[in-house]
Amino acid sequence: MECENCWYNEYDSENDEYYCSLELDEDEYARFMYSGGDKCRYFRPYNGEYDIVKKQN
Repeated sequence: MECENCWYNEYDSENDEYYCSLELDEDEYARFMYSGGDKCRYFRPYNGEYDIVKKQN
């Protein structure tokens, strides 16, 4: 998957691992986990800290 470059991919220093921080309800989470495809429909590319600022200018 594209998780390494996703906006929702966050690092947990306590467990020393990355996780998806997307907040989904139970039904959405079940669809997300069992979709069977390689493409995540919630993927948002993370283009660095200043990506949001670029859109404002």
